[in-house]
Amino acid sequence: MKMVSVQEAVGMVLCHDITQIIPGKFKGRAFKKGHIVTFEDIPKLLDIGKQNLYVWEINNELIHEDDAALRIARSAAGGGIALTEPKEGKVNLVAKEKGLLKVNTEALYSINELEEVMFATIHTNQIVEKDKILAGTRIIPLVIKDDKIRNIEAICRMNYPLLEVKPFKAFKVGVVTTGSEVYHGRIEDKFGPVVTKKMETWGSYVFKQIFVSDSTDMIVDAINQLLREGAEMITVTGGMSVDPDDLTPAGIRAAGGRIVTYGAPTLPGAMFMVAI
Repeated sequence: MKMVSVQEAVGMVLCHDITQIIPGKFKGRAFKKGHIVTFEDIPKLLDIGKQNLYVWEINNELIHEDDAALRIARSAAGGGIALTEPKEGKVNLVAKEKGLLKVNTEALYSINELEEVMFATIHTNQIVEKDKILAGTRIIPLVIKDDKIRNIEAICRMNYPLLEVKPFKAFKVGVVTTGSEVYHGRIEDKFGPVVTKKMETWGSYVFKQIFVSDSTDMIVDAINQLLREGAEMITVTGGMSVDPDDLTPAGIRAAGGRIVTYGAPTLPGAMFMVAI
């Protein structure tokens, strides 16, 4: 690209977006990359402080900021992600559906350690809604050498995808609620509705809830009944403390469950357990 005065730019092609800011009223793109400058444009360009413009000058070794951002975004985006059109040199990556965001943070660091580029994302391993902006990327100057973008594309190929949205799988869920106080009707179960609502937010559904007393055999029978009825996931609520009569872990093991993890660094929920 080359710089020319506004008056000399008539008939030439802008090589970058031009932003206009009117305090309290407007901030956005006044002229788009690729716009052919006309005589009528001159007063507006001068009003927004542009006495000189950058216009296209053919150079196969340099890439414009819009094209560079698109190439970076395309090479990084995995499943469940859409790209916005470049605007003022930046491309956003947007969730196409609700799901779990996964970001390859090591590859992301590798890209951001390079000069003249940036790639920002929200935190990995979080639930995102459809149309949520997940990331944005751009180069810092208006143009960049092609080999720098090819280097980023190579990083993305080796670590593909840099980020993706994994959709939730719908499960048929059964719930076993333990505790003699609930089983005998002395207190009302409050946790079943919570589990049901949570499962629904992930696209799954609870088809049955079984109440049992503090009995290993009853827990085993309830788990096996739900499995026979087609449960793809079973949640067992209550009975997860360290009291001797809290038999949920023993019941899960007796039903054939293999413990994956027991205990989580969260409150409440420190006794959380996962078994398969």
